[in-house]
Amino acid sequence: MRDTQKRTYSMVITAMLMAVGMVLPFLTGQIQAIAKIISPLHIPVLICGLCCGWKWGLALGAVLPLLRGLIFGIPVFPTSALPMAFELAAYGLITGLMYAFLLKKSKKGNHLPLILCSLVTAMILGRFVGGAAKALFLALGIIGSKTPFTFAAFFTSYFVSTALGALIHIVVIPMVVLALEKAKLSPMVMH
Repeated sequence: MRDTQKRTYSMVITAMLMAVGMVLPFLTGQIQAIAKIISPLHIPVLICGLCCGWKWGLALGAVLPLLRGLIFGIPVFPTSALPMAFELAAYGLITGLMYAFLLKKSKKGNHLPLILCSLVTAMILGRFVGGAAKALFLALGIIGSKTPFTFAAFFTSYFVSTALGALIHIVVIPMVVLALEKAKLSPMVMH
């Protein structure tokens, strides 16, 4: 497949995932406790990185929380939306880079282990990026907080509170990506 076709497919899929990201949080009823557990904005960004590559995943991750925060007020702009933009941009970047690298190194066959490795790595590193961005924005006074952002607060907020959502992502996202690949709708594996 030509580069222009891959770019067009990637653009269309990214736009569709942007739309999904704008609407998906409404399924949680805008209840922040449920949204924090499920992390609905993470899903389309992780899928985008795995299907469309790092550039598209990075762009979607950076734009989605900011746009949704400005339009709908959730994630709260700038308090939650700014750090989340860095976290999600890291997800898109890392999943896209890792999956492309692993696909090149692997033999044809089952992509599930490659997807899982890329996904878990991105979810861990992206949480550190999000926490570092939040700490930086707090230190610069760009965002405020009623409670201090200690390492314990970071770990609880980014790992403990989101553990169930991470498990849901580890189950759901590979199924979606594999289905897109099987339907030949994933530019990352198109030939």
